[in-house]
Amino acid sequence: DTVSMRRFAKIGGLDEVPDETTILNFRHLLEQHDVARKLFNRVNAHLSRKGQSLRSGTIVDATIISAPSSTKNQDGKRDPQMHQTKKGNQYYFGMKAHIGVDDVSGLVHHVECTAANVADVTQAHKLLHGKEDTLSGDGGYTGLEKREEMASKRTLRYLIAAKPSKLKQIKNQRELKRAKRWEHTKASLRAKVEHPF
Repeated sequence: DTVSMRRFAKIGGLDEVPDETTILNFRHLLEQHDVARKLFNRVNAHLSRKGQSLRSGTIVDATIISAPSSTKNQDGKRDPQMHQTKKGNQYYFGMKAHIGVDDVSGLVHHVECTAANVADVTQAHKLLHGKEDTLSGDGGYTGLEKREEMASKRTLRYLIAAKPSKLKQIKNQRELKRAKRWEHTKASLRAKVEHPF
């Protein structure tokens, strides 16, 4: 219901906005016919033909898409594809959008949607285009290189953020300073993945 979304949907200031049920039904229709995936693939193919997709490395991330937890469907139940999750000290209800972004151009090349309670690390293998030499992610992807679904990706250079508790274990001030600089460098590389959100 924001101005930018109204402009995108070509809904004027006085026009009625579709209610949640209408939007939910539309989303289910898109999913049923795989329209969103087909459209996304066509856009990516077009960008590739235009040389806009370099694809040397991938940055992965996820964001929570909040939804009202009200019981609005016909059965009086919550949408079964949405769940509750906790981030920090805050609870959220909804879905998660997981994305894979080209580390040079910043263009999104893969998207996966899951319930909000699905761990980021479990979706990373679905966000790769297969030609990466590096893979970057935040602390939610810790241990990714050890996961079974990543066994064929052992040659990748993993640039995963260290958990703060890992840095606290470093007692040598010189090593700590070096580790913090390295984490800052990794964070600046990962910044491109935040732009699509």
